[in-house]
Amino acid sequence: MEEKNMATFLLKQPQGGGTKSPWSRRKRKRPLSCRQWNHLFSSNGRLRDGGRKFLKKVRSGGVEPDIRAKVWPFLLGVYDLNSSEAERNVVKTNKRNEYEQLRRRCHHVLNSYKGSGLNVISEVTCEYHSCSEESEQLNLESVSTRASPSPKGLNSLKCGTNRQENATESIDEDTSELTYADPYVAESESSDSGTSDEEDLDKISVSANMEVNSDLDPKFVRSASSKSDFFMNKKTPEDFGTWQRIIRLDAIRTDPEWALLSHNRAEVSKEKALEHARSVGLRDYDHLEPYMIYHAARLVAVLEAYALFDPEIGYCQGMSDLLSPIIVVMEEDHEAFWCFVGFMRKARHNFRLDEVGIRRQLKIVSQIIKRKDSHLYRHLQKLQAEDCFFVYRMVVVLFRRELTFEQTLCLWEVMWADQAAIRAGIGRSTWAKIRLHAPPTDDLLLYAIAACVLQKRKLIIERYSSMDEILRECNSMAGQLDVWRLLDDAHDLVVNLHDKI
Repeated sequence: MEEKNMATFLLKQPQGGGTKSPWSRRKRKRPLSCRQWNHLFSSNGRLRDGGRKFLKKVRSGGVEPDIRAKVWPFLLGVYDLNSSEAERNVVKTNKRNEYEQLRRRCHHVLNSYKGSGLNVISEVTCEYHSCSEESEQLNLESVSTRASPSPKGLNSLKCGTNRQENATESIDEDTSELTYADPYVAESESSDSGTSDEEDLDKISVSANMEVNSDLDPKFVRSASSKSDFFMNKKTPEDFGTWQRIIRLDAIRTDPEWALLSHNRAEVSKEKALEHARSVGLRDYDHLEPYMIYHAARLVAVLEAYALFDPEIGYCQGMSDLLSPIIVVMEEDHEAFWCFVGFMRKARHNFRLDEVGIRRQLKIVSQIIKRKDSHLYRHLQKLQAEDCFFVYRMVVVLFRRELTFEQTLCLWEVMWADQAAIRAGIGRSTWAKIRLHAPPTDDLLLYAIAACVLQKRKLIIERYSSMDEILRECNSMAGQLDVWRLLDDAHDLVVNLHDKI
């Protein structure tokens, strides 16, 4: 018996002679199930204990696919963790109305300037058009949003200027498509026929918008004035016209793999798909299956509304990649929109003109690597790659291109749970009973990216002698990563470095 106990003890010990973190030995716990989800609520539909148990469960295992549409609004701040069912019903109604008003505003802005010659902005032309010869899906070169970074040796990130002329032709003005019947507009106008578009926009709740944008820059505070709401920050209807055309083109080129996973794909008839396409002025979709046309039309509707909601950011290539999974999960456009708004509360900084947000995140990744592995960091310095611009794509689209659909959603759910805990003010002591007391962090994604690089340390040190080689390695990781090992390593880094970065 003693020998058996000793053997069991030895099997449980870390292998390889080193001391490994318990995070690295943890197996993924089961995701939050429908039964567990229902048991988290009290009789009045309020999450027990302020959502602490709920967030712990999501952090450790994610969410079962069947209940994501119910859970995500809580993770993304659409619903308060302490709200009752009655309060959420009010919020849902108000949010739907606000979305309808934004959709009407999309028509109002474009139709008011119909035929005035919407200008194509050269900087957005480069942003839109991929540098690749074919119309491929988003790659590292086309991820750069408005102005490509140009650190040492990264000229490959810049869009070729010889492409700008073709891109201008691709989004040449066609004013004939500016008038169309949006389902949200038609439905709202039938009940509010006596109200003008501008009056409707004046009714948008200031407090609601302030709450959603609580993390935005001080200069971007939404007001109740329908006129200043869009035209602040020197944005014009011409800007919106450009965004709208780019959105349509990107929507048509969306990765079909994601839309294929939509649970209602089989229910999308050709008639339904064409109706939605016409409602948003979508065209050039004859080569697409009905479910893809439907998916693309929904992307257009939500992204146009977001461009008006957040005119400082508007639309940048890469945002459609972040919205696509939300469209797959959320059946109603207004629900998808507000989940996207919650997602973009932090992700919007990836699409700023000055790229301050991107550079800040790359600096954090660099600092994590430096503190965790000085040998690897010195090697990166020799290659003039210590600024970590080779993980640019991972930062911008949040591992969207390196992970499978399911892996991406698992990573995002854990990340959202961290952010929700911070928004709710759930302190460090709440996590005292989980392994290593890993606290929630707004920068879990960056720790996961650093963990990804550290997992490749031997390959980078022994085989790679230029940043371009590391760049190619990062671009070829698709489908090769274990998301739960990645999260375990990321949590390990959080435990050891969170207070030092």
